[in-house]
Amino acid sequence: MDLLQDLAWRGIIYQQSDEEGLKELLSNQKISLYCGADPTADSLHIGHLVPFLTLRRFQQHGHRPIVLVGGATGLIGDPSGKSEERNLQTLEKVQENVAGIQKQLAAIFEFDGENGAEMVNNYDWAGSMDIVTFLRDIGKHIGVNYMLAKDTIASRLETGISFTEFTYTILQAMDFNHLYEHHGCKLQIGGSDQWGNITSGLELIRKMQPEGAKAFGLTIPLVTKADGTKFGKTEGGAVWLNPEKTTPYEFYQFWINTADADVVKYLKFFTFLSHEEIDQLAMSVQEEPHLRKAQKVLAEEMTRLIHGEGSLEQAIKISQALFSGDVKSLTAAEIEQGFKDVPSFDVKDAEGNLVDLLVAAKISPSKRQAREDIANGAVTINGEKITDTTYSLQESDRIEGQFTIIRRGKKKYTLIKY
Repeated sequence: MDLLQDLAWRGIIYQQSDEEGLKELLSNQKISLYCGADPTADSLHIGHLVPFLTLRRFQQHGHRPIVLVGGATGLIGDPSGKSEERNLQTLEKVQENVAGIQKQLAAIFEFDGENGAEMVNNYDWAGSMDIVTFLRDIGKHIGVNYMLAKDTIASRLETGISFTEFTYTILQAMDFNHLYEHHGCKLQIGGSDQWGNITSGLELIRKMQPEGAKAFGLTIPLVTKADGTKFGKTEGGAVWLNPEKTTPYEFYQFWINTADADVVKYLKFFTFLSHEEIDQLAMSVQEEPHLRKAQKVLAEEMTRLIHGEGSLEQAIKISQALFSGDVKSLTAAEIEQGFKDVPSFDVKDAEGNLVDLLVAAKISPSKRQAREDIANGAVTINGEKITDTTYSLQESDRIEGQFTIIRRGKKKYTLIKY
């Protein structure tokens, strides 16, 4: 099965500018192609991943990926999918975001070898262009009527769109034309919301490059969930690639909690597993869903890809400790990850009566209830059951001198911080 057949099997192809032409091109030569992202934040989230992972699939088949982070377009703002103007960011902030995103994308691609990836920033060629050059050499080739026909622009005409965002599609078109001319780039891929920008690039290449110049565009469908809710969102917000925003444990848990109705699709979209491996996991979902084999493999593959083997092992360790109640085996750093969203209570002294602490930390509503909870074996300290109502916390109850984990009942955890 060739690359395009594989992409079709995975459900990754949404739109193509010239299906037969691209098929012929890829069957005859190895090409350079690109995908880009604007640095609207200092981190990508998982909603950005599929186009870049698709770019990686091309690299695995011998093609050369160009990874673009839009230091220039990030200063302007893409109107795609927006009902109102974006807030403009400072150059310093955008450059900071570029550095963070480049580091994340660098972990996905191979940069060595004949088809090693190349990282580019469109600020390098757009940032120094003066307005007259932009209007004469670029803007002259893109008609206003052509731009008004773009869905991303047409949808904003009633609510209003600034000239700044109106010209965004020309800037991205300029990227494709620049990469075609200077890097031999023949294909741009992106999410389905980027179709208008991609076709603007094709139009600019047709107008500015020698007769017969041929480039292609391919988009990827929006990732959706079977229940209709938005993919990549949790109660705490977006699932980020930055481990300081979304810990590797939280990242792992997001994937392992994937619904049965979605997991096979996500295995196809996000992992590099073979068709045979995915088919076997799909069969497991049907015949033994309680084992959640597909979810475990998905969580392992994604956490390893984004955060590395060490962070994966740590995420699994935290998950197993929380499931078994053996929290004493965790390090302080692992506790910070696993109990990031658990209610916490700060105390100054390591020692103190457990009953008083349960009430002060609002774990139990009263001293009477606290005593009953302890006597009934409903309270554990660092995973160990305490039934002595006169028990006082000791120095030995502090994990690395920083935390004590109290659980009341089966699921109510509280993190005591010193």
